[in-house]
Amino acid sequence: MFLSKEFIYLWDMNEMDKNIFKIKSNDIQPSRGKILISEPFLCDDIFSRSVILIVDHTSEGSMGLVMNKQLPVLVNEVINEFKYLDDIPLYKGGPIGIDTLFYLHKFDNIPGALNISKGLYLNGDFSAIKKRIFQEEDIKSKIRFFIGYSGWDESQLKHEIEENTWIIGKEDYNVLLSIDSESMWKETLSKQGRKYETWSRFPLIPLMN
Repeated sequence: MFLSKEFIYLWDMNEMDKNIFKIKSNDIQPSRGKILISEPFLCDDIFSRSVILIVDHTSEGSMGLVMNKQLPVLVNEVINEFKYLDDIPLYKGGPIGIDTLFYLHKFDNIPGALNISKGLYLNGDFSAIKKRIFQEEDIKSKIRFFIGYSGWDESQLKHEIEENTWIIGKEDYNVLLSIDSESMWKETLSKQGRKYETWSRFPLIPLMN
């Protein structure tokens, strides 16, 4: 009897260890500087296969930036002073505040910048940022620009974590700012352990294998 690929896949899924989709890091609390990695089958235009850096976390809620959703527009097209520089990608940080520009960077001594973790900062005086950009020979791994941000109130993020929507992890910021956006979810997920490395190979649509 001939068994279709779809039937075999579904049978394999049914026989699979039921705990394979239980996230071991759920007992880790989200905090500034940690990352949220989406589970493989999350269906959402913005958050599907996303890596989110938490830039603020308080008792009232959390704020993050989606690191790997590049937009089809360059920062050079948005900021006229940058039009003669090498192409600077622009990312969609989330669905909130889409009229606001955010920037993560590794430039120290920028007035007003929020320290996310050692050597990584959010925003700050834009005149000082522009000066550093013009001084640097290569800024690709030193700054990333975003339109909008992602936000949760305390109960919302807690609920999503309990539902195994997110893996809470940590990534080296030198890697996070330099890694290609198309491979970031897979590479970051793979580093969280053997089980999650298996997750990274799952197709987005299960029957497409």
